[in-house]
Amino acid sequence: MCCNCCSPPPGRCLYGATLEELPPTFDQDILEGCRSPPKLSSYSGWVLDRVISRSLQETPLSRSSTPNESIPHTDDQPPSLAKITSPASELGSSPLSSAAPSESKGNEDLRLLETDHKVHLLVLPSKVTEVEGCIWMYKEVHRLKGKEGLRQRQEQQEQMMRVVSDMASEQLKRFDELKELKQHQEYQDLQEVMEKSSREAQGQQEKLKEEHRHRAKILNLKLREAEQERQRQEELERLRKEEGQERLRRLYSIQEEVLQLNQQIDPNYRHKDLPRIDLSGFSNRGNQICGLVSGLIRTTSERGFPTQVDVANTERALQEMRGLISSMQQEIATALEEKRKRDEEEERERKKELQKQEQLKAQTPVPAQHPRGKEQKEVLGLQVKAEESTMQWYQQLQDASDQCVASFSGLTDCKDNQVKNIRMDLQKAASIPVSQISSIAGSQLREIFDKINNLLSGKSVQSGGRTVSVTQHPQGLDFVYYKLAEKFVKQGEEEVASHHEAAFPIAVVASGIWELHPRVGDLILAHLHKKCPYSVPFYPAFKEGTPIEEYQRILGYQVKDSKVEQQDNFLKRMSGMIRLYAAIIQLRWPYGNKQVTHPHGLGHGWRWMAQMLNMEPLSDVTATLLFDFLEVCGNALMKHYQVQFWKMLLLIREDYFHRIEAITISGQMGSLMRLKQFLEKCLQRKEIPLPKGYLPSSFWRS
Repeated sequence: MCCNCCSPPPGRCLYGATLEELPPTFDQDILEGCRSPPKLSSYSGWVLDRVISRSLQETPLSRSSTPNESIPHTDDQPPSLAKITSPASELGSSPLSSAAPSESKGNEDLRLLETDHKVHLLVLPSKVTEVEGCIWMYKEVHRLKGKEGLRQRQEQQEQMMRVVSDMASEQLKRFDELKELKQHQEYQDLQEVMEKSSREAQGQQEKLKEEHRHRAKILNLKLREAEQERQRQEELERLRKEEGQERLRRLYSIQEEVLQLNQQIDPNYRHKDLPRIDLSGFSNRGNQICGLVSGLIRTTSERGFPTQVDVANTERALQEMRGLISSMQQEIATALEEKRKRDEEEERERKKELQKQEQLKAQTPVPAQHPRGKEQKEVLGLQVKAEESTMQWYQQLQDASDQCVASFSGLTDCKDNQVKNIRMDLQKAASIPVSQISSIAGSQLREIFDKINNLLSGKSVQSGGRTVSVTQHPQGLDFVYYKLAEKFVKQGEEEVASHHEAAFPIAVVASGIWELHPRVGDLILAHLHKKCPYSVPFYPAFKEGTPIEEYQRILGYQVKDSKVEQQDNFLKRMSGMIRLYAAIIQLRWPYGNKQVTHPHGLGHGWRWMAQMLNMEPLSDVTATLLFDFLEVCGNALMKHYQVQFWKMLLLIREDYFHRIEAITISGQMGSLMRLKQFLEKCLQRKEIPLPKGYLPSSFWRS
């Protein structure tokens, strides 16, 4: 048995190799050797000879040495062996070199063993020596085999690396060749594209040259035509100048004749029978005609030569001047006849007025009721004119309206295009929202109200796709105030006159704007009083010298081309404006300040009713307006004044109605009958129904 130092580590054999690295039969052979009975190896004789010969030579040395001075063990030798140095000739005569002459590989291993490790075995038992020598030799053989295998594997790896490197070099060459081929192909494609583009450019150039030649031909033709046209224009210009000079001479002759005719008009002419006849109108018109003709001549002189239209205008002015002279002569000729007829008419009117005064004196006077309980005034007869305080209020409103117009005269009279555009934008921004007022939904009315309020507050609003603000011009706010009030009244004159229920949505917006912007309210009243004087109420008196057409305009009639509108249309417009006024005084903007009183509330409605009943009625007008006002505002007045209001209705039915009936002719009984039926129905039911189109509270939730 060998010592413990020769035992292999766990998992390894005595040769230092793992069990997995040993051949399949190697471990079996080792085990088999251990089981067999001990016997001498074939090398034992050689070993013993060598040991004995070496022992004899070293006997003196061994005698003088202590047992502890033995040859030390090495890791590469078995425990029973020690390193010694022997000549190389001894290895040559070793029986190992001739033990297996047929096995070249084993001999080579033995030679390496003898070269690297020259040892002498100590004298040990033959079995142990054999086993340990075999183990040591197998270990060395397998180590050398491992080295040889490692070397071969390294050579294989190096060979494989060379093969792989050669393959990579070849692939790189193929890749370079393929890349070069692709570059060559791309170059050829690019060259073909360039050649194709060059051919196309040449074709395009040829085409452009052809078009250029064609256009040159056309331009030459146009030049020839332009030259011919220039010659024609020169000829026409020559003819035009000749005609212009002829027309200019004609204008001068007309001007001379007009001046001569104008000298025939004497503004200081007085007829002995007509001391009040005034020819200043003829003189003014004659001067205007002269100025017109002079202006035409001056304008045409600055422009060049007069046109046929200028000649026609001056000829019309000449005809008008001749007609003016004829009219003046006829005026003087017919003045006496008209004076005679007028005297007769005045005499008849005087007699008729005396008869009315006698009838009024015979009737019992009716005092006007006031809701505040003020002292009643006893009157001997009804008034023809409005009260002085009412007229002062009316005049103040008209003066305020005139001052407003004068305040934005710089905006309306300016000829600058930019200012004109601002004026048009402001007018649209003020008028369009009022035109859009309807009773469709409360939310829509609120949007319109906010838009108008923002405009008057100086904020920017959108109108016609453009941003508009009153701050764009210093006079913009006054202009918008005036135009907005004018539009409200116009809506009453047109929209409410055609659709009575439209009075309420228009009135509620107007009332809300009035509350926030009082100046708009004053202008609304001014426009309303001017177009409908019965809303004051007052009946304008005829002033001596006032033209009939002008007086009819003052009464509220529309006069166009000396033609007065029909009575039905006149009453329709007055009705629309009174209905709007009656709606305004009873409605308030629902989203306004409830703590603030109405700027023009029901007290003004009561005042209007009282003053209407204190004035002489007008045929067809008074009955129509009373009916419209009571139908719209009667329910609100009934709830507010209660007993006093019913007394007023009784007064109308018992007394004032007969006064209206007395002056109404047969053809105007319709309005009177409507008023009578309304009064009887209300007094019988003791209730006045809500007017048609009244806005309920649910309307504002829509």
